[in-house]
Amino acid sequence: MIRENQKLFNLALVLIDALVISVSLAVSWWLRFKTTLFGPIGEHLPLQDYAFLLIFAVIPVYLILYFSFGLYKPRRTYKTIFSEATQIIKVNIVAFIVLIAILFLINQPNFSRIMLFLLGIIASVFGIIERFVIRSFLKKIRIDQKNLKHILIVGDNDLAFTFARKIRNNPYLGFDISGFLGRSSHVGMEIEGSKIIGSFKDLDKILENNSFDRVVLAIPLKYYYKINELVESCEHVGIKAEIVPDYIRYFPAQPSVDMIEDIPIINIRYVPLDDPLNKAIKYISDYMIAIIAIIITSPIMILTAIAIKLTSPGPIIFKQERIGFHGKPFEMYKFRSMKVQSPNDEKSGWTTRDDPRKTKVGDFIRKTSIDELPQFFNVLKGEMSVIGPRPERPYFVDEFRKEITKYMVKHQVRPGITGWAQIHGCRGDTSIKKRIEYDIEYVENWHFGLDVGIMIKTVVKKNPNAY
Repeated sequence: MIRENQKLFNLALVLIDALVISVSLAVSWWLRFKTTLFGPIGEHLPLQDYAFLLIFAVIPVYLILYFSFGLYKPRRTYKTIFSEATQIIKVNIVAFIVLIAILFLINQPNFSRIMLFLLGIIASVFGIIERFVIRSFLKKIRIDQKNLKHILIVGDNDLAFTFARKIRNNPYLGFDISGFLGRSSHVGMEIEGSKIIGSFKDLDKILENNSFDRVVLAIPLKYYYKINELVESCEHVGIKAEIVPDYIRYFPAQPSVDMIEDIPIINIRYVPLDDPLNKAIKYISDYMIAIIAIIITSPIMILTAIAIKLTSPGPIIFKQERIGFHGKPFEMYKFRSMKVQSPNDEKSGWTTRDDPRKTKVGDFIRKTSIDELPQFFNVLKGEMSVIGPRPERPYFVDEFRKEITKYMVKHQVRPGITGWAQIHGCRGDTSIKKRIEYDIEYVENWHFGLDVGIMIKTVVKKNPNAY
């Protein structure tokens, strides 16, 4: 019954997606040929011709890409729309390229490329809104105890109880814990709102007499020799067994599996920016934002350069060696905000709130972060990103890597002008451990929406630790 419901839901979702794509194309056609927002209207093909393209090219291409990008997989475990929104944006980028290629191959120069570009933007917006509404509706009915899936947890240890607590504390997931299996001496005990309804040896009988949607094995590593027996019991009644590994503490936010021949290898560090498409999106957005930022802030940078030159002897631009992507050193640019120091002092000196080394102009530009503006040129050179973990000096990298086990993980992406740690107040003389926690969270959970959110908060939120 659950599987049939899932098939019906997916079919309904496909039809809704097709409708949204159709509406998006109609809106794009109207904007391009019924308004002058995008240039003179001129001669153009009628809507019927685009409807023909919609039926035989646009909808099939979009739906195939939706399937390819996993947009029809169950999404109970997704907390936010951002991950799905990122996939929808990727679909529209690829769809635009594919549709242009199709028009080239069938020699149809009269179809508007501008309209197809508008289709990509509008279909992205409408698609994200559509999925947000659907996911919000599903979360609501699951919180109201409808559309539930029933789980049997095999295990009566901390791992099993932690898993049960996560399920209990997140009702939007739509899971109901029907009970636990554990040691014979624990049968009848109530844990996390559910009872231990039997012992491990009762699994066959319990599965025969009850209906569960999922069986989750959450047993300690020392009992893993029992897993084969437990899995066979589940498969005997046609239920897939799922395993919560006892070594889960080593897993990243989104674990992935590689295959070497027929042997699975679990990657304990998932980095979304290793994906070529994600990497391309990040690079293009960095480059465009850097150019726009340099143009917009050029008057401020010119005035700052004049103020520094007139009030303090020394260079306008301060260059300092930092450790960047994959641990490679590079020279980071800043407006000079301090008196000229010896190279040794620069390597190990840590800036404090009332640092006597700061100049009068330097104090202002540090508080307003104007001193960071030259780093947009580092972005253009490919040494930095607009958003990412802040790069550190080699001296401190050598010190911190000895004290903090995961410190070097941050170097698996390009360093940024601002970042997830900075908008949480971790800037200047603050906890390095907390900063690294935020940096790793960013590295493992990157998506384009996260970068947008960080940029907005960087602009509108004053950081009390900027000095």
